[in-house]
Parts: sequence; structure tokens; C-alpha cells
Amino acid sequence: MELYLTALKGLITQSGLVGLTTGNIIMLVVALVLLYLAIGKGFEPLLLMPIAFGCLLVNLPLSGIMDPGGFLYYVSFGTKHELYPIIIFMGIGALTDFGPLLANPITFLLGAAAQFGVFIAVVGAMFMGFSIQEAAAIGIIGGADGPTSIYLCMKLAPKILGAVAVAAYSYMSLVPLIQPPIIRLFTTKKDRAIKMEQLRPVTRTERILFPIISTIACGLILPPAVPLIGMLMFGNLLRECGCTERLNLAAQNEILNATTIFLGITVGATMEAQTFLTAATLKIIVLGLVAFICSTAGGCLFGQVMKVMSGGKINPLIGAAGVSAVPMAARVCQRVVQQEFPGSYVLMHAMGPNVAGVVGTAVAAGAMLTLLTA
Repeated sequence: MELYLTALKGLITQSGLVGLTTGNIIMLVVALVLLYLAIGKGFEPLLLMPIAFGCLLVNLPLSGIMDPGGFLYYVSFGTKHELYPIIIFMGIGALTDFGPLLANPITFLLGAAAQFGVFIAVVGAMFMGFSIQEAAAIGIIGGADGPTSIYLCMKLAPKILGAVAVAAYSYMSLVPLIQPPIIRLFTTKKDRAIKMEQLRPVTRTERILFPIISTIACGLILPPAVPLIGMLMFGNLLRECGCTERLNLAAQNEILNATTIFLGITVGATMEAQTFLTAATLKIIVLGLVAFICSTAGGCLFGQVMKVMSGGKINPLIGAAGVSAVPMAARVCQRVVQQEFPGSYVLMHAMGPNVAGVVGTAVAAGAMLTLLTA
């Protein structure tokens, strides 16, 4: 009997219940809420669910899963050394059709204009006491590009990765809720009624040359952006060249899916209670929202400029698609238009600035790395 009680006492003292803190309980609740949003509400489930489960795992006391030698300790190597975000960019490139952008290259400017919120958030973060490196990592949330946010954050401010990643992917998933009121605020009903001309066909030669020329130009002008832009364009070349279909399908499916799992679960593992439950985390979430709102507004405002310059041929609403949430932001633009004008289509026109936003955010990240790591 005494031996039994001793064994039971030893089991209790080594259980996670003994090491459970208030912070752990709060973070477990956060993990469950994120799981509900991913599974129950469908908010960016492919990444939000792994992030939520990683948060759950790392806040179970005494498991050792993130300790040296633990499973996530080794898996997180790809996140800590920026491998996973770069591989995901290859998959995004393989999935992306740059045709609408090539058919109407001027919409590239809308992708650039939608980076406005990034720099607003950088200034705001510095005003709130963050270092310039942390401010840059926070500001990039405004581009609505999760992999780029993670890549830049690991380079400049790895300690705030959990908060930045959660904010970035949360606002990406909330695009259908956040963007419509901003679009209506910065465009009139008359603006939204503008019907744009059908896009011209894009030749196979143009599609093949675009990723090659873009990579060379990026490498010569902004070397730190090469890992992101280079792999994005490599993935796109696999898609467009017509002779690597097996590699293209692998990049789009098996490789992208496996990397997404590992990236998500290791990002979630950075959300330990002692590092995540801080006033800085709340500031980051607020700043991320401000950045995303300002980016959407910046795209719409520049869309107004382009409307005037084109003589009323460009619908300024498509500027909102200049954020990197592909293809969600373009679909939101289409939905807003169709609610008021059934039968009106801007989806393909909005895809131009939408894919330009992916490039624009990566370029903005490269510019920050150039300035802050020189």
C-alpha cells in the first residue's frame, strides 16, 4: 500500500497539473478560441489551425516538446532559419497567375500603394516604444502576407514572432469583414459602378519571361529580397514553362502543404505564456490592425488617382486588392461590386494589384532588411 501511495504521489508531482500556471490556462483558452475560428468559422484554417495547435502543445507544462531534444525544438529549425516561409513562397508562385498583372501593368502601382499601411505602422510602433527593428517587423503585417511577416520578423525581431504571426494571419482571415466598410468609405457608388475594359490576352512568352526578368531585376536592385522574390518567381516559372508539370504540382500541393503544417505549428509554439502575455503583444495586435486598414485605404486612394489619370476607365475599388491576401482581397472587391451592381465583374482586374501586392510586400521587406541590417 505504501509503495502504491509513493508511486501515486510521484505521478502527481510529475504531472502537468502541478506546473500549470494562470498564464498557461489563458493561452490554452486562446488556443481553443483560435481552433474554433479556424474550424468553426473557416478563418484561414490551413494556417490558423496548426498555429492554434502549436500554441496548445507548448502551453502544456512539463511536456518538454520545445526543450532541446524535443520534437518541436528540431522542427522549429526551419522557422528559426527562415526556410519554411521561403518554401511557401515557391508554392505561392506555383499557384499564382500573373496574367492579369501583365495584361494591365499599370495596376502594379496599386500593389505598391497598398504598402502605405506598412510604413504608417512602423512610425506608430516606434512612437509606442518599439525598436526600429521591431517596428519594421510589426509594420509588415499591413501587407497581409503571413510568410513575409514571419521571414522579416525572424530576421529582425524573433522575440515577437508569435504576436506578429498571429496578428498577420488573423487579419488575413478577416479580410472579408475588414475591407468592405473601408472600400465603401473611400469610393462612391458611382466609382464602384465603373466597368473596366476586358483584359488583353497574355502570351506564353510574356508569362515565361516575367519571372526570369523580375528575379534578375530584384537581385540587382534589392539583393535581400532575392530569397522571397526568387522563390516566388521560380515557383511561377514551374507553372508557366509548360515542361515541369510534375514539379509544379508538387510545389502547389505536397511541398506547400507539408511546409504549411510545419510553419504553422512551430509559429504557434512561440506563443508560450511567459513571452506572449505581455502589453507588447496587445500593442502589436492593435498596430497590425491599423496597418491593414491604412494599406486598404492607401490602395483605394491611389485607385482614385488612377481613375482620374485614366479618364474614368479604372474602378478605384480594385486598389483595395493591393494587399497580399491572394485571392481573398480580389474576391472581396468582386463581392462588394456585385452586391450593388449584379452582373458587374472586376475580379480579374482586381487580381492584377492583388498579385502585385505579394511582390510589393516582399520588396518592402527587402528594403527594410537592406536598411536595418547594413
